[in-house]
Amino acid sequence: MRITQILKGALLGVALLMAITAFASNKGSISFAENLMVGNQTLKAGDYSVRWDGNGPNVQLNIMKGNKVVATTPARLVDSNRPFNNDAAITTTNSDGSKSLAGLELTGKKFTIEIGQEGAADGTK
Repeated sequence: MRITQILKGALLGVALLMAITAFASNKGSISFAENLMVGNQTLKAGDYSVRWDGNGPNVQLNIMKGNKVVATTPARLVDSNRPFNNDAAITTTNSDGSKSLAGLELTGKKFTIEIGQEGAADGTK
């Protein structure tokens, strides 16, 4: 009986650890060197955290400054062959010269987060 209780406790602990790990994998941080548009929202240069909701490939991306969500946009997770070695913001230049965020590459992740219809394939890092 005692062994059964220990096994139940261990199983519960493993399940809790897996849930925490899964949640932690849906977030990251990024630093923008310049002001960027996300939808109709302008994000000033600086440090941000990101979190996405959904199991992919289509997700909802939240960009946060501190604990405040400053931009939300639909995004798509696109597999990569290897994990990225550093964080990178992929941008596109708009007709007025401003720049828009087209995607994110986050350290250790094996996917690109693409924003917008065109994706990030023709953007710059």
